[in-house]
Amino acid sequence: MSILLGLALPNSALAQIVALGASNTQGKGVSSSEAWPAVLESMLQARGRNVHVTNAGISGDTTGGELARLDSSVPEGTTIVILNFGGNDFRRGLRGNGPIVTPEERRANMARILGELHRRHIRTVAADGIINSARAAGMVQSDGIHLTAEGHRWVANHLIGMVR
Repeated sequence: MSILLGLALPNSALAQIVALGASNTQGKGVSSSEAWPAVLESMLQARGRNVHVTNAGISGDTTGGELARLDSSVPEGTTIVILNFGGNDFRRGLRGNGPIVTPEERRANMARILGELHRRHIRTVAADGIINSARAAGMVQSDGIHLTAEGHRWVANHLIGMVR
């Protein structure tokens, strides 16, 4: 009996995934249940996966902000982090709401984030290309930046095979 229980426990353990990013991770302009992290969690659960996807997206965040909150956003036990670095590093200075982050600073922030996650043995998945593809396909709100609910579903559908 204890052998059967021992075998069942690892399969029933909750897998923890964190979606770390800015507004297109948070779900700006759509409901929290329509944002791709929530949609991805529902899709994985429908496939029988015992998983929780935490939405650690903050609208307007930069790579520096993501780096600063990495420890608080990615708790112990996290198995996968889906990263969306986005473009706020460059947009902030252009809109006058913060300093422009140089390409070198951006690359350094991204490298530090990836390095820390890899040091912690957390697998990373890049979402930027998938999000950009959804935007290029026209699944954006009137601002041309933020995904529609359809775009969020599209992103989740493309990420599902990457978070096995």
